Formats: sequence, C-alpha cells, structure tokens
Amino acid sequence: MTSDTPDSVPQELPPKQSQKVENEYGADAIQVLEGLEAVRKRPGMYIGSTGERGLHHLVYEIVDNSVDEALAGYCDTITVTILEDGAIRVVDNGRGIPVDIHKAEGKSTVEVVLTVLHAGGKFGGGGYAVSGGLHGVGSSVVNALSTRLDVEVRRQGHVWRQSFRDGGVPQAPLSQDEATEETGTTITFWPDDGIFETIDFDYDTLRTRFQQTAFLNKGLRITLSDLRPSSAYVVDGEDGQAVEKQPFDDFHYERGLVDYVEYLNKIRKAEVVNDEIIEVESEDTERHISLELAMQWTTSYTENVFTFANTINTHEGGTHEEGFRAAMTTYINKYAREKGLLKEKDDNLTGEDIREGLTAVISVKLSEPQFEGQTKTKLGNTEAKAFVQKVVGDQLTDWLDRNPAQAKRVIMKAIDAATARLAARKARETARRKSVFESASMPDKLKDCTSKDPSISEIFLVEGDSAGGSAVRGRDPETQAILSLRGKVLNVEKARLDRALGNNEIQAIISAFGCGIGEDFDVAKARYHKIVLMADADVDGQHITTLLLTLLFRYMRGLIEAGFVYLAMPPLYRLKWTNAEHEYVFSDRERDALLADGLASGKRIPKESGIQRYKGLGEMNPKELWETTMDHSTRTLRQVTIDDAAAADEIFSVLMGEDVESRRSFIQRNAKDVRFLDI
Repeated sequence: MTSDTPDSVPQELPPKQSQKVENEYGADAIQVLEGLEAVRKRPGMYIGSTGERGLHHLVYEIVDNSVDEALAGYCDTITVTILEDGAIRVVDNGRGIPVDIHKAEGKSTVEVVLTVLHAGGKFGGGGYAVSGGLHGVGSSVVNALSTRLDVEVRRQGHVWRQSFRDGGVPQAPLSQDEATEETGTTITFWPDDGIFETIDFDYDTLRTRFQQTAFLNKGLRITLSDLRPSSAYVVDGEDGQAVEKQPFDDFHYERGLVDYVEYLNKIRKAEVVNDEIIEVESEDTERHISLELAMQWTTSYTENVFTFANTINTHEGGTHEEGFRAAMTTYINKYAREKGLLKEKDDNLTGEDIREGLTAVISVKLSEPQFEGQTKTKLGNTEAKAFVQKVVGDQLTDWLDRNPAQAKRVIMKAIDAATARLAARKARETARRKSVFESASMPDKLKDCTSKDPSISEIFLVEGDSAGGSAVRGRDPETQAILSLRGKVLNVEKARLDRALGNNEIQAIISAFGCGIGEDFDVAKARYHKIVLMADADVDGQHITTLLLTLLFRYMRGLIEAGFVYLAMPPLYRLKWTNAEHEYVFSDRERDALLADGLASGKRIPKESGIQRYKGLGEMNPKELWETTMDHSTRTLRQVTIDDAAAADEIFSVLMGEDVESRRSFIQRNAKDVRFLDI
C-alpha cells in the first residue's frame, strides 16, 4: 500500500485482467423486477438508515458494481474521489454499462439500470457468475436518493453520457459523444440533503471499507482521494517547508488475504507462533463455489476470525465458518494424537483452545449465495459447509505434515490455552457461587435498583467513590443502579481470561450484569438493558471507557450487539449567566459559540467565576449529575454499536495493544473532534 497526494484524478486506465468470466453482459442480460417509486418515500428499507451509515452505503453500492466487474475479470482499477463540493465520483475500467436499447423497457439499458429498481446483471446469472451485491438495487437507489447523478460510459468505441436530477429524472436520453478506445463507467452523484441527516462523507469510513475490499480481491487496485478544501492537512516537505496535502490512499495487494492477515497481525504487534502464513485456495467449477483462506497463530489470547461471502462481510458467520471450525477442531486434534502431543488420558482440545491467538480471514464466492435475515450478514448455503470443511481439512493436514516444528508450536499453544480454560472455569465457578439469598452474591460497591425488569433497568459504571456517591444520591432508585469502580480495570487485550477473572473490578462487573462471560455468556440473563459507562470527560476518563469497552467487546460482545451499551456524555463546562438559566457545555467549540451568542443577545456572565470547568464527575453535586447525565429528559447518551467486526477489532487492537506507533497515528488521524470513541 502506498499513500501520497495525486496531482489530479487519474485519467489513464490500465489494461484489464486476462482471466474473464465468459458471460455476455449486454442489454439482454439486464433483468428488470420492479419500479423505483418507493425509494424516496421509504429510503430506510433500501439502505438501512438516512444517517451516516446510509449515506456511506450509497458509495458502497456504486463501488460494489465495479467490484462485480473485477470478480468477472474485466476490471482491475477503481478510483473513488470525494470532489471539492462533496460529491462522489467512482471510475472503473470495466466493460461499461450496456448502452443498447432495452427490449422490454424501450429505452437505453444505462437509463434502465439507473432508474428501475432491481434492474441489473446480478439476476438470473446472465451478466455475472459471482456478484457482491444481493439485490442489485444499487445504482437506481443511489440515483433516487440524489439531487443529481451523472453517468459516463465508455463502450462500443464511444463515450456515452446521461444526467439525472431530483431523484432520478433524466434530463435527456443517453447521448453518444466522442470516440474512445477505453471502456468503463464513471458515476458522479450528489446525495439529497433533504433526505439524509448529513451529506458529509467521512474519509476514514470509506478508507476502511475500500482497504478491506482490496484485500479481498487479490490484484484489484482501489484508490481513494478527498479534494474537499476542509480536508487538507499540513506536513513537512523535503526542504523543511510546510506543504498542504489532500488525503489519498492507494490499495493494491498482490497476495490478497495473506497480506490481510499480515496487516492485522502487524497492528497487534503480537509475536507469531507459525512463521509461515497458511494459505488455502480451492475452486469447485461444477458447483460454482471457491474458497480463499489465510491464517496464522500469534501469542495473543484472542481469536480473530473474519468471514466473507462474495466480498460481503458475514460478521454473523454462517455455514462457511461452521465448516472451517469443524475442520480445524477435527484435524488439529487428530494430528496432536498421532504425534503423541495429546496423551490417551487427555481430553480433546476444544475449538476455542485451538483458535486462541488465531488470525484468519475466510472468503468464499458462490453463484447463488443465500443470506439469512434482512441484514445479509450470515451465510446459509449448506454446500458451503461441506466444501470448506473438506478443503480446509485436506490442506491443513498437508501443512501440518510438511511443517512439523511449526505444527508442534501451534498445538502447544492450544494445550496452553486448554490449561488456562480449565483455570478460568474454576474461577468462574467461584465467582458465581451464590448463597441462598441472591443479594449475597452482589458486589459491595453495587447500589442496585428496586426494579427487577431488565427492560427498564439501567446500570451506571462510575469510577471513584466521590462520583459514585453523587450518582447514588442523584439517581432514580427504582430503575437506576450504580456500580462504583476503584481505579482502572485490567486491560484484557493483554491478559488471558483466567487472569481477568481474578481482577476484583471485573468480578464485580460480571456479578452485577448477571449474564456471565466468555463461553458462559448469555445475553438473555442480562439484569439491565442499559449499561452506561460514565467516566470523566478527560484523557483518563476516555482511557477508563476504552478499557471497559475492550472487556465488553472481547468477552461480552453480545451486550454491544444487542444495543445495551451506552456512553454517558457529561459536560465539560457550565455557563453561569446572571440573568438567564445556566447552560451546560460539552466542548470548547460549543462553549465559545454559546458564550458569543449569549453576550450578543444581552446575557451577562461574571468575569471571574462565570465559566465553571468540571475536572471530574466527582465535582458535580447530585442535582447537577442528575440533570446532565442521568435524567431521561435532558441527558445525552451515545449508543455503542459494532457495524464492522473487523474494523472494530482493529481499533481495539491499536488502542489497547502493544504497537505505540499505530496508536499514535490513529489518535492523530482522529484528534479533530473526538471526545469519546464512537465504535
């Protein structure tokens, strides 16, 4: 990967890849299922939301179409640019959208693809053997949700152009313009600010997505640049003079998943157990299914297995992951017994033992993927399990036989994990032993609520006795529980579960939550459906919050996935107006703006003591803490979500792992307006 600033958006496109899927991609390959009228009325049904997530989904839809061309072997370069005015331009060097008249619709196929829902080469197998999109709604939905969309197609020896306005209204029919020998498609679109809560694209969000896409498509080049003036940053030039640059990234990985695993392990800075990254590749042409897999064990204590189907992140797993796990457990145990590393009296190693410290990326491609649920994040194809299990079993056995020294290190690591697992089980059993009375098992520092209904019960995790005391006195005792923590909890990114279970603060959290941890975790047993992390609005407070989030992410991830985890947003300042209600302020920028507006409108504030800076929650009296952080009608809570498990895992590894340089780089990139990490 290289990172530099281009002088301009690249115009010359390199030649295509030689391997091609010989499917005809013309007007007849485009199938039409239904009209586009409903998209603007109910955008959430098509892109999930009208917030930031939905906005970025527009870009993914267009880029995924270009990736389909790459999967078919006709495209090897995709260029994505955020233009000066905030629009998005996506350029590829594929075959170009077909320009012929569509027989069924009586207009150009370009117009059909961009104005009719469910029109695309992804249905019926005519255009693509493998596609990354499930429904093929992409281009038309993007058009429907934009104030303007321009398309340029390079195909059949000419450049063809058409423009749309106000949610997909064509301004004129497709025009045949100048001659060209190039092929490909360029789409530029301006999202509708009347539909989306924001139309400001986040560069890092796009960067993470497209780097992952490049890893998953060996040899594909994706460049991303940001030409917005507000995105410029200053670096030292070669002559020592300050130079202004625009964000630019070039993602291109010739080894694909091997490069991905190497990248993930480099971030963790964990020592590797097997020097060689194991690479597995296989294709069944009759069943139209293929597998790519790369994996390597590290001395880390966490499992990091990421799965994809047709480049879609299947973070809920599915049949391909089931096949992988079954093969790993069966063949590692078989080898360990054959070589005498496991004795006859020893129990088999569990899947968790074997996968401790494993970094693996599994990518399958199928002609007819079946995704369970509306979120298309779990693969359901039954044939994928048998195929992956057999391929992994055969090639893993071969690797173990050819690399006995590395194989022994892998198995000894798993045996170590089994020993720790048994120790952790004993620690868990000790931690959850209860007397006849339930209250006897609750930690001393827990001031519980009287309600036993988890759906209305909240627990606030507060650091320090003084803040905990104010929270206890200021809370609603019926629905709000307070757990006071003494100092920072253990960093579980650097500790095994058995050691974590020996930590007093972690024991208190496990007992209070009631849902167990690790293999005993059951989200249905959670005693509170709102878990609020309440820390000071300073660097130490953010560190405590990140330590707690790391614990929840690694061992109680189901709480985050269920939407139970929140961050409290305590204020930094209070403005003590003499002739108006006091105001709470959450950032320096907001303080300055409110102060200026207030003074301009005639408000008055004491010069010496008019602005109170809260150094910690402990400085707030119970009434202030209630008003700012605990009262349902006035507080601000930020829900913690995991949109992308691989990206979230990378962030936790960077922030809590050993790589100081990666951590510094991350903080510098995200330092503009971060107060809490919104994961």
